[in-house]
Amino acid sequence: MTMQIFSVGGAIRDALLHQPVKDKDWVVVGATPAQMTALGYQTVGKDFPVFLHPASREEYALARTERKTAPGYKGFVVHASPEVTLEEDLARRDLTINAMALPEAHSGLLAQAQSERSEKAFEDVFEAHGIDPYHGLHDLKSKTLRHVTTAFREDPVRILRLARFAARFSDFSIAPETMQLMQDMVQAGEVAHLVPERVWQEMAKGLMTSKPSRMFEVLKACGALQVLLPEVNALWGVPQRAEHHPEIDTGVHLMMVLDMSAQLNASLPVRVACLLHDLGKGTTPQHEWPRHIGHEQRSAKLLQLVCERLRIPVECKELSDVVAREHGNIHRSQDLNAAALMRLLERCDAIRKPERWPDILLACECDARGRLGFENTAYAPTPRLLKVLQAAQSVTTADIASEAQKQGLSGPAVGEKIHQARVGAIDLLKV
Repeated sequence: MTMQIFSVGGAIRDALLHQPVKDKDWVVVGATPAQMTALGYQTVGKDFPVFLHPASREEYALARTERKTAPGYKGFVVHASPEVTLEEDLARRDLTINAMALPEAHSGLLAQAQSERSEKAFEDVFEAHGIDPYHGLHDLKSKTLRHVTTAFREDPVRILRLARFAARFSDFSIAPETMQLMQDMVQAGEVAHLVPERVWQEMAKGLMTSKPSRMFEVLKACGALQVLLPEVNALWGVPQRAEHHPEIDTGVHLMMVLDMSAQLNASLPVRVACLLHDLGKGTTPQHEWPRHIGHEQRSAKLLQLVCERLRIPVECKELSDVVAREHGNIHRSQDLNAAALMRLLERCDAIRKPERWPDILLACECDARGRLGFENTAYAPTPRLLKVLQAAQSVTTADIASEAQKQGLSGPAVGEKIHQARVGAIDLLKV
């Protein structure tokens, strides 16, 4: 069998959508690992044969099939051989819009399609030379997310991937039979077998899309959110204070906050903080709280559990913790005097980590503007609290420490002198 190489998946999809092609994936049909190595390709795949091109360093995978052998996304036996056809390889992919291919001879047009003005340029190339056995182009035109085959149900990661694609392509609908398939997978317990690292990987990508709320709405609709993030799922149906939240429902508010974080081009840690800031308002059977514990404290405790369970990176965890505990105080900071403002800075560790302060304030701004009718309202605390931190930082601690030592003071007494000097600097702002 003659070796053939095809560009597949996301590169084809994005070119047809007239979007920048970032990652190129290649499938090699009719070749063995020995042939690839002889041609100078470097082996990198652990679970199946993947090679790096000797010049471009792009990934080239041998065509393969997969057979389900156990629950979860790792329960597969992979078969790669020269006899596996391109159509068989495409059949194992998740969505029809990701199951299209183009021969290598025409792949140079991927980049050309981006530079040409005609919106039909690459589509004409694909219709003439592309391989589309599962009608991905039709679904792309009708803006439909549809599974390729019922083999979709064998890999629960695909639920997360579809939800992520729904967030990226927010004007696409999900085929009813695909939603039903995902619901069946959840009912069968497949989602419970997902490992934390993979859940976080897909969730982080979804959070960084232009409409992250869509990912969580899809996960909720199929039942996966209740399994993966029951603390977030519990927020729907929980009323907000009507005078501050015209949308009433906490889950609806959370989705608006996430989309505001995307609108403000927030970093991943800020978006995670937005996701986890209100967990304490929901109630789940696993968590019972004494009445005297407020929702900010509950939120902080629950987000610790979520971060540990999903192994969320420390940077995201620490920012989320501060926002969950302090967002209410930051919203009300106009009512705080200089001493209270200084205590707020200290609780947020803003003196020691001033570079994190703008991110804390941005997450709070997303929370404040993630409400009906407040989307375009300026967030007053930000400019004021940035000045407050600058004022506290303006205090020359070395001089105060030196003077205190002359007075025979040390340890906590010196720290108190510095604290009072910072309070005085903030008080002089008169903001």
